[in-house]
Amino acid sequence: MTQVPVAHCFGPRGIYKRKFCAVCRKGLEAPAFRCEVCELYLHPDCVPFACSDCRQCHQDGHQDHDVHHHHHWREGNLSSGARCEVCRKTCSSSEVLAGLRCEWCGVQAHSVCSSVLAPECTFGRLRSLVLPPACVRLLSRNFSKMQCFHITEMMAPELGNGDSSADGGAAAGPGRETLAPPESSKQTLKIFDGDDAVRRNQFRVITISRLAPREEVLEAALRAYYILEDPDSLELHPLPSQAGNALAWAKAGILEEEEGVKGPGSCETVPEAWVIRALPQAQEVLKIYPGWFKMGMAYVSLCVTPQSTARKVVLEALPLLGRQAEGPQSFHLVEVLMGSRQVQRTVLADEELLLNRLWDIRQTSLRQVSQTRFYVAENRTPVPRITLFVGGLPPGLSSQEYSDLLHEAVATKATVVSVSHVYSSQGAVVLDVACFAEAERLYMLVRDTAVQGRALTALVLPDVLHSELPPDSCPLLVFVNPKSGGLKGRDLLCSFRKLLNPHQVFELTSVGPLPGFHLFSQVPCFRVLVCGGDGTVGWVLAALEETRHHLACPEPSVAILPLGTGNDLGRVLRWGAGYSGEDPFSVLVSVDEADAVLMDRWTILLDAHQDGSAENGVIDAEPPKIVQMSNYCGIGIDAELSLDFHQARNEEPGKFTSRFHNKGVYVRVGLQKISQARGLHREIRLQVGQQEVPLPSIEGLIFINIPSWGSGADLWGSDSDTRFEKPRMDDGLLEVVGVTGVVHMGQVQGGLRSGIRIAQGSYFRVTLLKAIPVQVDGEPWVQAPGNMIISAAGPKVHMLRKAKQKPRKAGTSRDARVDATATPEGDPK
Repeated sequence: MTQVPVAHCFGPRGIYKRKFCAVCRKGLEAPAFRCEVCELYLHPDCVPFACSDCRQCHQDGHQDHDVHHHHHWREGNLSSGARCEVCRKTCSSSEVLAGLRCEWCGVQAHSVCSSVLAPECTFGRLRSLVLPPACVRLLSRNFSKMQCFHITEMMAPELGNGDSSADGGAAAGPGRETLAPPESSKQTLKIFDGDDAVRRNQFRVITISRLAPREEVLEAALRAYYILEDPDSLELHPLPSQAGNALAWAKAGILEEEEGVKGPGSCETVPEAWVIRALPQAQEVLKIYPGWFKMGMAYVSLCVTPQSTARKVVLEALPLLGRQAEGPQSFHLVEVLMGSRQVQRTVLADEELLLNRLWDIRQTSLRQVSQTRFYVAENRTPVPRITLFVGGLPPGLSSQEYSDLLHEAVATKATVVSVSHVYSSQGAVVLDVACFAEAERLYMLVRDTAVQGRALTALVLPDVLHSELPPDSCPLLVFVNPKSGGLKGRDLLCSFRKLLNPHQVFELTSVGPLPGFHLFSQVPCFRVLVCGGDGTVGWVLAALEETRHHLACPEPSVAILPLGTGNDLGRVLRWGAGYSGEDPFSVLVSVDEADAVLMDRWTILLDAHQDGSAENGVIDAEPPKIVQMSNYCGIGIDAELSLDFHQARNEEPGKFTSRFHNKGVYVRVGLQKISQARGLHREIRLQVGQQEVPLPSIEGLIFINIPSWGSGADLWGSDSDTRFEKPRMDDGLLEVVGVTGVVHMGQVQGGLRSGIRIAQGSYFRVTLLKAIPVQVDGEPWVQAPGNMIISAAGPKVHMLRKAKQKPRKAGTSRDARVDATATPEGDPK
């Protein structure tokens, strides 16, 4: 049972094979919705009938949180080999929704068997990587869960529109019947569940026999809305506009035949639209839930009469909930509407009559009754404090200058808004907002504002309670570039949000890696996983270098899930040539077991100078620029090929969705330049340390930091050479290699030759005599004439190298995700 209502986050419609809808329990045979945070699947027209039972990923100020985290069970849609943790028998089914799975620790069990498991969840095998929900605080009032989790919002539909009887793409089920032909023995009726549905003209349809009794028609209408209330307390009314006349509508009970209008179930002509109405009740039994966790029961039941007020219900409930020693003035009654995409809380006035309140809810929408709960909560008003990250600002300003700039752009209110952190070099600030309404206004306005021609970005960030983290916790900060690897990045983003806490998973394309590092700035120990190509890895490492002095863990270890085309750093660190659909859970386990290694980072100063020899006058010099390098830097032919590839991808990005196609484009642009020769050695000068090094006849000059180049080729070669040290990626040295052209590059990538060894050192100056293509870690551009100075950049970075695979022992087929009993690794149970 859901203790704390949490709204779902639905992504775009997709095809989900062998999955079942959680509402109608039918298979998903057409595009359907999936929650981005939990394993909930729904037909589009079943979305309004789902309740707010998503994972609770943070404290939100509405509940007292227990120190123990409980399992969050989700029914069905288990893997085909799922076995019950208790009886060890198969608990999954490909035919129906069956079995339960905890969406935090992954333990699986039959519904009956789950009752014998301890209620506390240990987060399973990934417990050291997960950011515990009790350690994350976010007052999310006024913000949707999509905004809290930085997920692109996709609006799921409400009920089917009045001009359509059903969602034609959904599987057959209640409310989706097709219209019966006029000559048929069946009739089709439109059913509304209350005034709100009538006003919106949103209905469900049922098809019943023309001779069906009144009771059968009512039961079919209730099934269409998944209403489980006693049919004897409900009745059907014709839609007022079709009731025949106002007098008949006013007197209609179930509309007996003498009223002049035939009720449903009659063989005569009946209105095609009906409304389900509730009969007045003298009393009702109401479930009252506690607004705190630390108690032994989920709810208490109270009898509500016409005299029962909200204050009276609180007085009756407190002794049953174990809070009789406290004064009732410290509590109030809260009505919570648990819609699938939004949770609405309303504090009831002390004199509110509960029976009248229930009647109003039923008149508005009968289905909302099952989605409505009443909580006894403490009279505590959380102090508003919302953290907004704002990016896209001009770099290099002071805190006061950023404050003035934002005041001018979006009229920030100085009484409730302050700048708490400034990331000047990246043009970003963090705002503390002490007003919910102002935070919402700023969030919406900033996203539609541009400053100096650049669009601003805004994110809502939670607070990580770092002092509450378990001693053995080393949470994983995940960055995903969804544009890398075709659609694989998008799928991984969703998978990691479900396996971990979505607050620790960031999409890079919107605001980059800086918000993630800021969120983890006070975490004493954490690791990083970068999902993308070599360029994405360099991007994250550069951001880490710039924010290192802000971090309580200044040297986090970085793992890679390669999604790009070359993925040379991923190859060196044993993460493979590219992601090919491995189980995301296994990827996280590999990250947890990986070994830490050191890697050099290099700074390249690009200092273009004026060129007075231009035919049309002096060309103004570009301002000096600094870029960071991890893998290699290429000048000449290899950078030219990379530049042509990037230009082709920018022109038709939709075609570059697979590594195979990308490599084919590389081959094609290479063949176009196979006969070209520019004599690079005559256009540049190389100085290593204080000594100028003569260059052989080459078309490309490459500085390499790792033993992989051009999708896995060994450019330096394995032959021993007394002139040079054996290369390592942590030796503080770069190797300089030359290639004579496209043919030579192809031979290197084919393993037939190696490059021309030129030099090895820790400081280099390259003088460009004319504009030449340059690429750093796969990111190309044309560099103006001038100097390039390459030197070591600060401390070495800590990378994670995938551990070598150990032979798997026979008989270990147990689901590795489950670690509910906390047995030490390798020990038998």
